[in-house]
Amino acid sequence: QVQLVESGGGLVQAGGSLRLSCAASARTYAMAWFRQAPGKEREFVGAISTNGGILYYLDSVKGRFTISRDNAKNTVYLQMNSLKPEDTAVYYCAAGLAGTFVRAVIVTPTTWTYWGQGTQVTVSA
Repeated sequence: QVQLVESGGGLVQAGGSLRLSCAASARTYAMAWFRQAPGKEREFVGAISTNGGILYYLDSVKGRFTISRDNAKNTVYLQMNSLKPEDTAVYYCAAGLAGTFVRAVIVTPTTWTYWGQGTQVTVSA
């Protein structure tokens, strides 16, 4: 069992930046970030491979969001720049991929076993 704890959310104006962190209680392998806005399904944001060499992103966040990790700290980060009101959501990190680290697999929430409690990101216009 792995516990994940997200932090770093908050309220920011459009165009601003936030950095989310996800601390794991144990070593993790591939990890991902998802988000869920009110009334919408949970949406894949991005994922990072075990060694950080492979990254995937949602098209709408490419060039604005960057995922990184520090394996010594069992922590993954989501740097979010040029934030837009449509980025407003609860952001979750996920670990425990039950499948191959390919885009078709990782974008599905049910592929991931462990989830954090989420952190709210609100972007005002």
